[in-house]
Amino acid sequence: MSTAQSALPPMSSAPAGFSIERDLPEGFAAFYRALHERFTPRQQAFAAARKAVMAASQAGNLPTYLAPSPATTEPWKIDLPSWVRDQRNQMTGPADEADLVVKMLNSGAPGVMLDLEDSMANDWDHTLLGVRNVVAALYGELTYEDAKRGGTIGIKSSSTVTFTRVRGLHLSQAGVLPELTSASLFDLALLVYHLDFKKLKHPLCIYIPKTEAADEALLWRDMFATLAQLKGEKADYIKCMALCEAHSFAFQLEEFAYNLRDHVIGLDLGRWDYMASLIHFNLNDPAWVLPDRNTIPHDVPFFQNLRTLIPSICHKHGMLAIGGMTALFPSREDSELNDRALKALAVDKKNEATCLMDGAWTGHPDQNAIAVAQFPQPNQLASYRDGYDAHPDLRPSVVGVGKTTVDGTREAVRTVIRYRNGYINGKGASLLDGFMEDLATDRIYRLMIAQRIKHGITTAAAVSALFDEELEKLIASGKEAGTAQTLREARTTGEAMIAQGAFDPV
Repeated sequence: MSTAQSALPPMSSAPAGFSIERDLPEGFAAFYRALHERFTPRQQAFAAARKAVMAASQAGNLPTYLAPSPATTEPWKIDLPSWVRDQRNQMTGPADEADLVVKMLNSGAPGVMLDLEDSMANDWDHTLLGVRNVVAALYGELTYEDAKRGGTIGIKSSSTVTFTRVRGLHLSQAGVLPELTSASLFDLALLVYHLDFKKLKHPLCIYIPKTEAADEALLWRDMFATLAQLKGEKADYIKCMALCEAHSFAFQLEEFAYNLRDHVIGLDLGRWDYMASLIHFNLNDPAWVLPDRNTIPHDVPFFQNLRTLIPSICHKHGMLAIGGMTALFPSREDSELNDRALKALAVDKKNEATCLMDGAWTGHPDQNAIAVAQFPQPNQLASYRDGYDAHPDLRPSVVGVGKTTVDGTREAVRTVIRYRNGYINGKGASLLDGFMEDLATDRIYRLMIAQRIKHGITTAAAVSALFDEELEKLIASGKEAGTAQTLREARTTGEAMIAQGAFDPV
């Protein structure tokens, strides 16, 4: 396999010649520099700490639960606002696609999450476009031109709660200042600076991605409080939900929520990133090799145990518990795929409701009604009972789960090429063979391939041959985005990331 460093995805950077004083809103430079000096060193410290935790885990010191603390032993509850009590479905999608943003906000979903992170290319122009779209959407002013029906389509007035997911603490942003700055801070600060909070129908709501430790909540708490106060609001003005996407974080959920209790309104199981993280943390364990992704049942124990823990923790403290995305998407052109996708959706969301989740994620407007129907209105907070198992097994054996096949490895290779090709062409999420694949699922496939090489299920040479074969098929098909050159670049990047062990979510 090629191991050229240049093959790895570049860090997001402002373009050459960029000036924060000239090219961003007037006054933002001074506003941001003070925030950067205060918060970026803390973000960088957390990013370094994560690498140490991962190294320790792969050396056999796996994550576990923390010792008892006030977070877990003392009674505390959040004050859940009335405007967010019903979140039976949260529609999610990339913020840089105005038509999709408008369609999601017009879908009737109780919640919508506008994404500046995994479903969007981590690219300067896409980030700025995404922020502009979020601001317009929060004001109810975003529109798009409908090519099929003609005319301008805008956002209908509704009670939908709108969240924005910013980039995670693992990412840095280049080119804004002479030194690197926190991508999370940059997204959050730029969004807040643009906004007139008095024009919002509810307080600003942020989705926190990629948390790996409870102490990281303290950084988010301080950033939220500082930004709110700079805008003349109370310290607790900004509200948030947080995704459980890392295996280490799953052991510290209650402590995290306690640290962020003035802001947090719920936790979400981001199951595809969580699956990738499970592989990453257990990469050196030959007993923890996962089968082909699409043969893993939705109620597999490593999901189900966490899926029942999250609502117990949340409801104990008055928070919402939200489930994950169903990857198989409906189709308005393929009736058989559409029926299969909507049946799978109903089964998946009913399982989450049975686990006492209050809602779930979907990505297509046709999924909203079915998803909402699976959950009691407005939520299941009253279901809480003392005595739940606070320390379930979060690494149950995967022996006997699914199937491990050469075809599964081939499908993983093919998806890695196709996803990266879409990414190079500006798409952070792509609908591939009925499945919506974003950075999380790309990461799953790369880790699955690496796991199989490491533990002798296949070889690097055999995988490289599969990359050759699938690349040529994709080029010959003429159906992929971009060009043969971007497909070749995608193959080189994906293969290099596997060979070099580049499995952080980038």
